[in-house]
Amino acid sequence: MSASAVNEIESQFAQLPPAIQLSVLERLVHRMRESMGPSQAEWEAGLSAMAADPEMQRELGRISSEFSVTEADGLGRT
Repeated sequence: MSASAVNEIESQFAQLPPAIQLSVLERLVHRMRESMGPSQAEWEAGLSAMAADPEMQRELGRISSEFSVTEADGLGRT
């Protein structure tokens, strides 16, 4: 997009009432969020798949074993 087109959009935007400007901005942000990342359902499906992955479960087990010694130090207990 050329600089003159951007300037024209900005000029027209500035002429809108503040409530309409806010509405336009909210719609643009919503559209950008949708185009930039996975949907909530896709994100949750990815997490579920990761949690069910045997390799991930083994790695979490290794991490848990590595830090199990610190569980006996009494910190965090009331």
